[in-house]
Parts: sequence; C-alpha cells; structure tokens
Amino acid sequence: MTELPIKEYCFNKEEMGSISLPDMAVGIIHHCPTAYSGAHWKYDKNLCLGRRPPIFRTASKRKKNLFCKPHWLCKSRTSIFSSMDDSSNTFADVVETSGRNEVLNIEEDELMTARKALSEAQARQEAIEKERDQLLEELACLEAKQREYVATILHEKELAIAEVEAAKSLFHQKLQESVEEKFSLESKLVLAKNDAVELAVQVEKLAEIAFQQATSHILEDAQLRVSAAETTAAEAAYQMEKQIRDVTEGSILSIVEQSKYAIEKALDVAEKAGEHATKAVSEFTEGMNPLDELASIQSKNIMLQGVVNDLESQLLLTRSDVDRLKLELEKAHAHGNAFELRAKDAEKALLEFQESSKKNTLQKEEEIMSLIEKMKKDSSERKKASSKAFKAELQSIRDAIGAAKEMAHSKDDAYLRRCEALQRSLKASEATTKMWRQRAEMAESILCKERPLGEGDEDSIYVVNGGRIDLLTDDDSQKWKLLSDGPRREIPQWMARKIRTIRPRFPPRKIDVAEALSSKFRSLDLPKPNEVWSIAQEKPKEGDTLIEHVIEKETIEKKRKALEHVLQGKTIQWQKTPEQTNLESGTGTGREIVFQGFNWESWRKQWYLDLAPKAADLSKIGVTSVWFPPPTESVAPQGYMPSDLYNLNSSYGSVEELKHCIEEMHSQGLLALGDVVLNHRCAQKQSPNGIWNIFGGKLAWGPEAIVCDDPNFQGCGNPSSGDIFHAAPNIDHSKDFVRNDIKEWLNWLRNDIGFDGWRLDFVRGFSGTYVKEYIEASAPAFAIGEYWDSLAYENGNLCYNQDAHRQRIVNWINATGGTSSAFDVTTKGILHSALHNQYWRLIDPQGKPTGVLGWWPSRAVTFLENHDTGSTQGHWPFPRDKLTQGYAYILTHPGTPVIFYDHLYDFGLHDILTELIEARRRAGIHCRSAVKIYHANNEGYVAQIGDTLVMKLGQFDWNPSKENHLEGSWQTFVDKGSDYKLWLRQ
Repeated sequence: MTELPIKEYCFNKEEMGSISLPDMAVGIIHHCPTAYSGAHWKYDKNLCLGRRPPIFRTASKRKKNLFCKPHWLCKSRTSIFSSMDDSSNTFADVVETSGRNEVLNIEEDELMTARKALSEAQARQEAIEKERDQLLEELACLEAKQREYVATILHEKELAIAEVEAAKSLFHQKLQESVEEKFSLESKLVLAKNDAVELAVQVEKLAEIAFQQATSHILEDAQLRVSAAETTAAEAAYQMEKQIRDVTEGSILSIVEQSKYAIEKALDVAEKAGEHATKAVSEFTEGMNPLDELASIQSKNIMLQGVVNDLESQLLLTRSDVDRLKLELEKAHAHGNAFELRAKDAEKALLEFQESSKKNTLQKEEEIMSLIEKMKKDSSERKKASSKAFKAELQSIRDAIGAAKEMAHSKDDAYLRRCEALQRSLKASEATTKMWRQRAEMAESILCKERPLGEGDEDSIYVVNGGRIDLLTDDDSQKWKLLSDGPRREIPQWMARKIRTIRPRFPPRKIDVAEALSSKFRSLDLPKPNEVWSIAQEKPKEGDTLIEHVIEKETIEKKRKALEHVLQGKTIQWQKTPEQTNLESGTGTGREIVFQGFNWESWRKQWYLDLAPKAADLSKIGVTSVWFPPPTESVAPQGYMPSDLYNLNSSYGSVEELKHCIEEMHSQGLLALGDVVLNHRCAQKQSPNGIWNIFGGKLAWGPEAIVCDDPNFQGCGNPSSGDIFHAAPNIDHSKDFVRNDIKEWLNWLRNDIGFDGWRLDFVRGFSGTYVKEYIEASAPAFAIGEYWDSLAYENGNLCYNQDAHRQRIVNWINATGGTSSAFDVTTKGILHSALHNQYWRLIDPQGKPTGVLGWWPSRAVTFLENHDTGSTQGHWPFPRDKLTQGYAYILTHPGTPVIFYDHLYDFGLHDILTELIEARRRAGIHCRSAVKIYHANNEGYVAQIGDTLVMKLGQFDWNPSKENHLEGSWQTFVDKGSDYKLWLRQ
C-alpha cells in the first residue's frame, strides 16, 4: 500500500485541473478548499487494473468540517478526476475549480441531512458486503461443481478408454476365433476332400471288384457249360465209334474165322479127296476093284457136296450178317452225324451264349462305368458345392471381419473424437474457471477495499463506472438498484465528450431497469453447470462425423423392435372358422401354408423327436401343414426306396415316435402330410433266376406286380402308364390287387397312424387316374404331387415362354380330376432368373403370372427349395441372396406356399418369414386370390393381390399412395429397400 500526501490547492473559476489515469477511470471527489495537513491517501496498486475502472467507497462517517476563519465557512465542492498511473501506481492530484470558494453558514438541518446521508451510505456498504459474501459462496459452489464436472469428465474419459480397450480385446478375440474357425473349416474341407477321394477310390475298387466278380462268374459258368457240352459230345462220339468199331471188328473177325474155318475144312476135304484119289489110283493100279472105289468116291463126293452146301448156307448167313452189320454201320453213321450236328449246334449255342454274355458284360460294364461316372460327377458336384459353400462361408467370415474392422475403426474414430471433445470441454472448463476466478478476484478486490480519509476531513470518494457494474454482479444482486440510482451528479457534456474520445466503446450509463434490459451491451452469457456439454449425453446428429450407416442401423433396429412389439401385442393366432374348414380335395382350406419338416440329412438324427417340439413355434408363425419324411422301411436311409410298407420303423425314428410327433402337430392345429412312394418298391427276395422281384412283408407281391417294360426286373405285369424309374421295380397299378392293397395301406396310415394328407413322390411314373382313385379312397385333407419336368432352355438361357412346361403339369392335375395339387416347378425355375433384374419374366402376354399359379392357382404349390434341389444334394439350389425376395413373392401370391426347413431354422430367416406370413394373413390372401400386375420390367415388379395388399420387388420407385387408380389409404407394412416392400390397405 502506497500513501500519497494530498496537497492543498486553491481553486479559481478560470483554473482547471485533471488527474491522468491509464485506463480512464471516472469518479467523483468531495473536497474542501482547506489545506489537508498531515492527511494521506491510502492507495492500493492492485486496483490499477488494466481495463476495469475501480470504485471507491469510504468506510468512515461523512462529516462536515468547519473552519474557524472570520466569517468564512468552507463548503465541500464536487470535482471530476480521472486516471491512475500504471508505472508508479500513484495518483496525480489535479483538480479543476470553476469558481471561487463560497463561505456558507451551516445550519443544524444541513448537519442532520449529512448524518442521514452517512447512515444511508453505511446501509449500502453493509448490503454490498452481504452481496460480496453471496458472490463468494456462489463462487465456491461453482468451483465445487466445476471440480465435480472435471472428475465426471475424467471418469467418462476413463470409461471411454476402457470401452475402447474392451472393444479392441473383443475384436481381437473374435478375429482369433474367426481365424481358428477358418482353419478348422479348411481342415474339415481338406478332410472332406480326402474322404471324397477315398470314397471315389473305394467306389471304383468296389465297382471293379464287382465287375470282375460278375464277369468271372459268367465266364466260369459259360466255360463249365461249354466244357460239359464238349465232354458230353466227346463221350457220345467215343461211344459211337467204339460201338461201330466193336460191331465191325466182331463181324469181320467172325466172317474171317468162319471163312478160314471153311477153307481149312475144304482144304482138308480136298487133301483127303486127293489122298483118296491117290489111294484109288494105287488100288486101281494094284488091281483092286474099281467099282468099289468109284462107289466110295461117289459117296465122298456126295459128302463133299453136302459140305459145300453147308458152306454155301453158312456163306449166305454170313452175307446176311454182313448186310445187317452194314445197316447197323449206316445207322451208327447216322447217329454219328446226328451227334455231330448236335455238337455243332452246341458249339453254335455256345458261341451265341458267349456273344450274349459278352454283350451283357459289356452292357453291365457300361452301366457300371456310367454309374461310376455319375458317382464321380456327383462327387465332383458335391465337392464343388461344398467348396462353393465353404467359399461363401469364408467370404461371409471375411465380410464379418471387415465389418468388425470397420466397426472397430468407426468406434476408434468416435472415441478419438470424443476424447478430443473431452479435451476441448476440459479446456473450456478451465478457461471458464479461470475467467470466473478472475471475476471473483476482481469483485473481491472492488468490494472489499475501503478508502479512509484523514481525520481532519473524512469526505468519502465514490467512483462509479457508468453502467459496467452489471459485468461484476449477477441477477440476484442489487445491481438494478445501483443502476437506477446512478451517480449523485450528472456528468457534464464536455466531460462526456472527453470520455467518448478517450474510450469510444465504453457503454453508456444505464439510468433505469428498462434501459438496462433493452441495452445491447449485455453481460457475458456463460453456460450454467447443468448445461455444460457431456460426452455421455451426446447423440448422433445429421452432419455429424459419425458414419451414416450406424444411424441407419440404429433406425432399422428401432423399427424392428417396434414391429416385434406390435406383433407380440396384436398378433392373434388364426382360428379355423366353420366356413374356413370346408375342405376341398387337393387344396385343403385354401389357406394352407406348408412347412417341409426335413432335409436330406435329417435321417442321421432321431428326427421325429427333434421335430415334435417345433410344433408350437410353427403354429405361432402361421404354418398350417407339416410335410413329414417318408415313414416306411427303406433300402436308402432317406426313405425313397421303400420295401415293407407296413413297417414304419425307419431311419427317422420308431413308429411310436412318429405317432407322438403327429399328435404334437395335431395339438397345435397343424395337418400332418405323409410322403408316400407309390411308383416303385424294393424287393426283398430273389427269383430262381437271381432277379430281385419278390416282395416281402404283408404285401408279398411277385413279378406279376411289376410292369413288363421294366428292363431290369423281369416283371410279368402290363406295360407302365408313365416313365420308368430304373433304380427299383416299378409297380403295375393296372392290377386290381395292387390298387386294393395300396388303398388299404393309405387308409391304415390315415386312421391308425394319424396322417391327414399326402405328398406323392414321382407321379410321372404312373397315370394320374390311379392317383384320383387313391385320393378318393383315402379322402386326404390335402394332396401334392411331385410332377418334375425340365424347363425349356435356349443356348443355355431360360426361355421366356414356359407354357409347354406348365401345360404338362396342368395335364397331370387334370388326369387326377383336380383331386390333387402339384408343385409349381415352372414358377421356381422362372424365379431363378427373374429376380436377377429380369422381372419381366413374371408376367405372361395375358398379364398373368407365368407359372402354374397363373393358370390354375388353387392347384399350384409354390416353393423355392426342397430336399432334392437344396440341402446337401444341391441339384438345383435357389440363389441364396434372393431367398427373401423369392419368399416375398410366393407368400404374397395365390397358390399354396411351401417353406423349407433349412430356410426357417438354419438360414436365419425366421423373423422375415414370420413377417411375410403375418402380411399374408392380414391381407386375407388364399390360393384363389386375384393378381393384378402393374409393372414388370428390368427395374422391378409391382402387383396387387386381393383387395388389401400391394407388393413391390426390385429398385423400382413406386408408391400406391401416388397412384390414382388405387383407392383408399395404404400403409407400409414391410420395407426392405430394393429387395421388396409391402403395403396394406387401411
């Protein structure tokens, strides 16, 4: 504190004085023209603020001093002074006077007025002190709140950092899990490939072994038969030759021996005759009697003649024997020739048999090779499908990882921005705290300082700032009173002009409350503590730096939750009224929604036990019928190669589990449709010639129950009335006993097991007239026939005109007398191409839908996939990215839609399908609903179904509210953007 002596000055009218201050503080001085001896000013250099004028008040009582000079009294005068020195912090007392000193006589009433003014000043001083205390309390509260805000902001910052770290750790964990899953999938794919290769190798080996065994068996049999024939022929020839040789040799030998014997006998007789002749000559010559000799000779001649006759007779006998032997020899030659002919025939038959066996073996080899090729092709297709599925899964994983990365990146950016905002908020808070601290110090320095005068003259000095006091006080202070009172004296015009030249931007003095309120110079509007920005309360706004798809996702999630809430609150389970339960053959109630309750791999589980708990959910979402897998015992585990029709213990479960599952469906108001295979049946026994054409079980049919034109099973029945199924014996439905047995079996399934309707497999194999007979006999609530046929293609592209294809399906339905519906294969094939921006395929030249539902909608059963086209077989899979559009089409159009098991429970389409079924129910769409197509081009498809629903496919910009020909108020029920959109009439 610096004390400056106050000098005594004489004031004249012509004299003027001033005090220079660095920032032009304006004030009022009450002074007396006497010498202030020994009096000092107490000056605080802290009041020398650069831009804010100080206000001085005296704490001592205001008193008037009387100076005892003869007849002169000193009266206080008011003078203007300004300014304080920055360098020396001292006042330069320059006082101007405009007149001479006046001496007045002080009366007692003036003294009382001065005392009264002094008491008022003291009261004002006390009010100002109270106001200062309030300001200090508020400042302390503000500082405490500021500390709380800083702590809160720091806590939020720590939480944000912790969230970022947690998100990063979660992302890394998810990424690691995705990588591990990827590796596991790759390993599974490799193992699957190895298994497929091993399976193909084993199949080839088995086929080769089977072929070798079959060919070796056939060749061995043929060789044995040939060798047996050759042995038989050789033995016959040997026996013939032996007989001929024995007979010939015996006859010749006997003739030769007899001839030799006769010759020897004749020689003996001749020798004896010669001897007798020599004896006779000798006797004749010796003188014997010649007559005796002659008589003896004659007798001997007679004997010889008898011998010769005997020899001739023996010779004749021998000749007859020779002739007989010649005849026998000729017969033997004839037998030999016959045996040779038989041998030649046997050889010819053997050659023919060998050729036929070669042809059969070649044919079987070709069939086996074709089977092997088909298996290889199937394995390659499965391999491709599995690799494609794996690639799709891998791509989805990559997309998920990319989305996670983008989300993490966006979160990081958001947290960085929030941290920056927190830093800015902290800086703003610090600046606000500093400013409030400065203002508090200023208020404290202004309000707390007292300026006592000397004891000789205790006049008080008041410095008024002309309206700037409102910057130092708040609304709760007495500023309005101070502003209304203003300074005690008016500022002269010349002084005002001087002030404006020195401080041109200094605000004018406010003289009343109205002027203060209407003034442009307002106090600093600082935010209140509860208005301080907090990152925890920040919400995304338009134009914010947050990415737009986050906002879009939040909006979609809100809409989805709102829709779920509405559906949970307003959806009422559909109750069958008496009018709706009027059943019609082939269509049921007309409002059926069928669920295929299995896929190609369902047999690997106890499927009936898995399907039964889903009955409640199926009934809740609006399904009315459940299509069961084939229930009979089957050679193939999937059930489509049945053997014993009355044995219902299959790969899907036991007959008791089947009945339990059907009872669960019935308890939820669902129909149970049995998948029955009537075209073919696998035999259980072989015929004597080794053909599998004898059936077992209760229906023990034989070859007479098989069509005769089945090339593989040697049937004895009539020709087939349809196409041949080559994998199993085709049943001849023209036989009365066959039809009677089938009708009895269907009624057993209806009455004893509990099935309500049929899905008929491969109905192309037999005439639709038999189907009509079976349906009329069993009276099902609903029946569907699988009439599968190829669509028309040109140069690999689907033809627009598919009338011939759907006509064949309609012809089969006509053959059943309309008692059965049929799968709308035409619509499925057209949707494959139409949903790829070729929506013009969905309208025919007559303006109707291009499938069976355009011609006979009450008999059209629409579908996208089943166990053959989809699942693990994948013969004709529907485009996966177009499934929602496909279901939006079939669930909003007439006909009877079918939902595949995989799509509802494995593909994540449960909520979407529930939403579409609810739209179908609310709009009252049934199998005969009318369809009016408004647009069908490359951009989209728009149609009105019934009176209360309009649907749109594709990116075509269309709204029913803008169409003049659509009356009523339309409300958006489902909005999936460019995929599809549904409106319902209010």
